[in-house]
Amino acid sequence: MKKLLSIITVCCLLAGISQAQDKLSLNKSFHGAVATANTYKAIYQLDTNAPERIEKAIRNINNLLDDPRLKGKIQVELIAFSKGADAYLKTSGFEEKLVALINRGVIVAECENTLRERKIPKEQLYDFIAYVPSANGELVIRAAEGWSIIKP
Repeated sequence: MKKLLSIITVCCLLAGISQAQDKLSLNKSFHGAVATANTYKAIYQLDTNAPERIEKAIRNINNLLDDPRLKGKIQVELIAFSKGADAYLKTSGFEEKLVALINRGVIVAECENTLRERKIPKEQLYDFIAYVPSANGELVIRAAEGWSIIKP
């Protein structure tokens, strides 16, 4: 009886190992979702002036634009509000990277409520920045239109 239990235990362990190997093999063969829709839309919200978070947002957007599954299928907007407005200040040092995003088709916009609340004149921001009445309104409208909201 002990021998039979030992054999059953070994068989169960081998079956478990085999199943685990099958799962590892299946996982290894996965290559991500297939982009079957004609268009995808993403809005990135930027509400911090931490340079590493601004860099992360820009890097994330570029990575999205470089995804071969989404080539010619993606619309992107970067909306800044609160302390995120600092990324658009002429003194921020992000001009080149923001222009590069715009040249790739990204809409780069600022919340006018933030400018009023923080008393920042538009003249202090890069000349190429677009404006929306409120960032929260923009996010709500975009969400209702099916856009993915991403906060890096």
